[in-house]
Amino acid sequence: MSADTFIAPGSAEADLVRRRDLNRMRAVATGLLVAAAVVYVATHGQDGFWGFVNAGAEASMVGAMADWFAVTALFRHPLGLPVPHTALIPRRKDDLGRGLQEFVRENFLAEPVLRERVGAVEPSRRVGEWLADPAHARRVVEEVSDVAVIALGKVRDEHVAEVAETVLLPRFREEPIAPLASALLTEMVEDDLHHGLVDLTLAELLRWLRANEETFTEVLVERAPWWSPPRLNDAVTQRIHQEAIRWVEDIQADPEHRARQAFDSMLHQLAHDLAHDRATAERAERLKLRVLDHPQVVATGVSLWKAFQRALVAGLEDPASLLRVRLEHELVAFGRRLGTDAELRARIDGAVAKGVVFAVGRYGEELTGVITSTIERWDGKEAARKIELHVGRDLQFIRINGTVVGGLVGVLIHTISVLIG
Repeated sequence: MSADTFIAPGSAEADLVRRRDLNRMRAVATGLLVAAAVVYVATHGQDGFWGFVNAGAEASMVGAMADWFAVTALFRHPLGLPVPHTALIPRRKDDLGRGLQEFVRENFLAEPVLRERVGAVEPSRRVGEWLADPAHARRVVEEVSDVAVIALGKVRDEHVAEVAETVLLPRFREEPIAPLASALLTEMVEDDLHHGLVDLTLAELLRWLRANEETFTEVLVERAPWWSPPRLNDAVTQRIHQEAIRWVEDIQADPEHRARQAFDSMLHQLAHDLAHDRATAERAERLKLRVLDHPQVVATGVSLWKAFQRALVAGLEDPASLLRVRLEHELVAFGRRLGTDAELRARIDGAVAKGVVFAVGRYGEELTGVITSTIERWDGKEAARKIELHVGRDLQFIRINGTVVGGLVGVLIHTISVLIG
């Protein structure tokens, strides 16, 4: 298998690789034990230099056998003998799972650890650097657009009608309209938000008057007295049409026109009456209920939703649409701001840390509980096999170190024995 071959964690191929590495390290550790035994037999009963070699080999065998027993006792009974306190993992796997769960929760999911790791990762800075690249921002918009189009396509007309009938309309019926309308009118008038709407209305009215003189005069003629001469009617209606255009133009040109002031005064008074006049509030409430009870309200809501849905889907599906271009621009701008605004990064990182701490605090028990529940489902032999595959290779180094260190200690002890003898 080449070094570039990808092996999925937890797959059978990964277990085969671990088993191969484990067997290789076992062979090395066992080979050192056999070598020590061969040296011991070959130098047995000799003095001088070979006496030191024999003592080292003897101690190496003792260290190797002791560590082999210790490592083996974790996973099974050595040589199949039911020696007390061996096969620890098969016998106490559930205790091991609970201990591992507590260890992970207390040492990896503690609040100070989580906050420290979020601070070290600096998620906002990394996100900012990534989003600052227009190609990355475009990729985000593409992915979000695809998901949004699918989600919007799942919303049916009957779903919108059901939400309107069972959620929105009952809520609107319960909520008094007068205080809300009064507050909105007050804010609108104080902030001059209605002036734009007034200007738009005046422009459209002026455009209609100029383009529909005949219709305007016909309406007036229909209401003229029957005895009025036609020529007089024509002169009067034309003059009224001209004066109407001139009047609208005056209002449009003068921000302080009396008509504008009168309209502002009317809105102020209406906002005041909605908040303080019981009769006005009751009329507004009755009007609200009549509107909500009209069967066309739900149909109108569905139609508005369909129009909005079509416009939104069309904008999301078109890569060159103003919506997607604007989204990409805003993402890039946001990414660049994250790169330069340390205060914003700090706020976002703090919010992320709070979110992580909250999620772990709320669901940490369930997350770490996966460890216990998984190990409890294993039988003892399966648990020992899985754990040995993951850590057994490293444990063989204990045997190797025991053989080497035991040999050195044996030589040291033999040296001391010679010196004091």
